[in-house]
Amino acid sequence: EMGFGDLSTDAGISSLNSFLLSRSYIEGFEPSQADIVIFNALKKKPATTLTNALRWYRHMESFTATERKSFGGSKKSIDQYGPSAAPAATAAGGDSDDDDLFGSDDEEQEKLKAQRLADYQARKATKPKLIAKSSIILDVKPWDDETSMEELESCVRSITLDGLKWGASKLIPLAYGIKKLQISCTVEDDKVGTDILEEKITGFEDLIQSMDVAAFNKI
Repeated sequence: EMGFGDLSTDAGISSLNSFLLSRSYIEGFEPSQADIVIFNALKKKPATTLTNALRWYRHMESFTATERKSFGGSKKSIDQYGPSAAPAATAAGGDSDDDDLFGSDDEEQEKLKAQRLADYQARKATKPKLIAKSSIILDVKPWDDETSMEELESCVRSITLDGLKWGASKLIPLAYGIKKLQISCTVEDDKVGTDILEEKITGFEDLIQSMDVAAFNKI
């Protein structure tokens, strides 16, 4: 018996997080329909503490609907994916500690594993790596009209993350003499999300009241 359990619960997502500790995808070495089945079953984004599941979720989220349809493999029922149940392995006399993506470690499975690795490395060597990027426009609001917008922008631009590049900016009047900073940036989807940008920007709590996403477009 396989499966992650109920993926609408914290326990199910936690099981998915553990499963992805040593894997990039649900099956194999590249996105497949298996990933889409699990992605569609999730009712919410994994918590930031579940780093493996969140990394995988953001990666799947970066693909368009058309790209997802082009993934290889065929869709199976959701209980056909995930870790094997430990009691079942014990009852069959198997050693669950040795279970991995390719099943038991007998000679044939080892040959199959080596062949799949060789095929994957060959495809990877000839296939250019696609880096999914997005263009984001952020609205950053100060507390009041006495806030130094020059200092506020300097703080925002001081944020450096792998995969983040700041772009043009401008000040837009709001009301009562208060202006907001509108600033653009380009991010690599696998590395930077709007949640971490909001966390970093609102960290300057003496200057910044809030941050909103004004526009988000895939590149």
